[in-house]
Amino acid sequence: MADIKLSSEEVEEMLDNAARRGAKEALRSIGLLDDAAAKDIIEMRSLLEAWRDTRRSIWSTVVKLATVGVLTFIAGAVWMTMGK
Repeated sequence: MADIKLSSEEVEEMLDNAARRGAKEALRSIGLLDDAAAKDIIEMRSLLEAWRDTRRSIWSTVVKLATVGVLTFIAGAVWMTMGK
C-alpha cells in the first residue's frame, strides 16, 4: 500500500463529515430527521417540564400533608391532656 499523508485540516474535515453523517443517522433512527422534528423536540421538552413541575408539586403536597398530620396529632394530644 502507498503511504497516505493527510494534513491536519483534511483529517479534521473527514472527522467533521463522519460526525455529521453519524448524527444524521442517529436522528433518522429515532425519527427526528424530518421537518416536524423541531416541533417534536419542543413538545418533548414541554412534556418533560410539565413532568418536573408535577413531581415538585407532588412532593410539596406530601410535605404539607405530613406537616398538617403532625400538627393535628399534637393539637389532639394537647386537647386530650387539657380535658383531664
